[in-house]
Amino acid sequence: MRVTMIGGGYVGLVSGACFAQFGMEVVVVEVDERKLTALQNGKIPIFEPGLDNLVAENVAAGRLSFTGNMDAALVGAEVVFIAVGTPTRRGDGHADLTYVYQAVEQVARKLSGYAVIVTKSTVPVGTGRKVAEIMRTARPELEFDVASNPEFLREGSAIGDFMRPDRVVIGVESERAEAVLRTLYRPLFLIETPIVVTTIETAELIKYAANSFLAMKVTFINEVADLCERVGADVHDVARGMGLDGRIGRKFLHAGPGFGGSCFPKDTLAMARIGQDAGAPQRLVETVVQVNDARKSTMAKRVTTACGGSVRGMKIAVWGLTFKPETDDMRDAPSIPVVSRLVEEGADIHAFDPEGMEAAKPQLPTAVVYESDAIAAVTGADVLVVLTEWNVFRAVSPARLKSLMKGRVIVDLRNIFDPVAMRAEGFAYSSIGRAVPDRD
Repeated sequence: MRVTMIGGGYVGLVSGACFAQFGMEVVVVEVDERKLTALQNGKIPIFEPGLDNLVAENVAAGRLSFTGNMDAALVGAEVVFIAVGTPTRRGDGHADLTYVYQAVEQVARKLSGYAVIVTKSTVPVGTGRKVAEIMRTARPELEFDVASNPEFLREGSAIGDFMRPDRVVIGVESERAEAVLRTLYRPLFLIETPIVVTTIETAELIKYAANSFLAMKVTFINEVADLCERVGADVHDVARGMGLDGRIGRKFLHAGPGFGGSCFPKDTLAMARIGQDAGAPQRLVETVVQVNDARKSTMAKRVTTACGGSVRGMKIAVWGLTFKPETDDMRDAPSIPVVSRLVEEGADIHAFDPEGMEAAKPQLPTAVVYESDAIAAVTGADVLVVLTEWNVFRAVSPARLKSLMKGRVIVDLRNIFDPVAMRAEGFAYSSIGRAVPDRD
């Protein structure tokens, strides 16, 4: 089966490489010259564990290629995926579908025979109808089907999520389109992956509803963490006690400085707008957006409070900048408001992130000093702030930190250290939702 993937970003590149691994012939269309040149030269423009090897293997096998030429990419295409960006539109929270519709217009002009046009990008309900309308208007004689096939890839584990998914959602209107997509996903059917076939509108909404619910779990446990601090409870134990209930589940119950990344912030905003426009307000989702934004903006205050009310002139080591580990994604990362505020208040910031420093530089104040490793960042520091839970940080013992740091203040916004061990080494240790037990 010949597959055309329009968009060589995170979703398009991962999905294209994985379809190629299934044995499909995949052409990825990328219009950004810099990205295209990198991909054609074997360089992956994003960090995702295992992706470089997967891409190289399938390029070498002749199953995966990259081009900026839409005409060539569409020759013989049986399935055309639209995997371009849908960023939040300025001013109203809607998903910006400019790139989606531009891609569809190009496909309509260039496609020579029947194909299934599939939206892989996260798009609002009704987008599939608009895609079909654009296609029919441009080429009334062309035979095609439109489908929705939302992605559920987690940054840092995207290949595993694609190859061993919880489910595959397919929104279609014809048996022919369903048959094509079932064939495409047949390798997953053989490992008994649930294939959920719905209408196009239902498939479009499933993605927003799923991400909004997960974002709500994150926000819920963050507010519970605040309550734990007030009443002397431990949020880790609360989350474990909740998560063992099969109706709730353990995932996404990790307290921290708020969610970020490419999906949750924009998808919750879009879900709220979809509800408002449909006359069915999603009040829980609206509140999640507000609470999460407020949380990220107040995390710097935790650092200032831990430092006695002022950080002016202090050397603060920051461990982690990306919104989560195992990615270089800085979109809506909690580090952006936290670090920016600390710089405004006069702190001397020395930061390290294993993968995200280049992406962080345009997002953070120019005064930030980027160090070569975690040890260099923390050496001589008055304060350590943990903003992303990379495993490399967990490996540094409290005794080692004590020998390296000038000060004794640690603000652990990801709860990677043991409060008791930190106190034993003489640190003034602050974390999220965990009181240090009063034991001798």
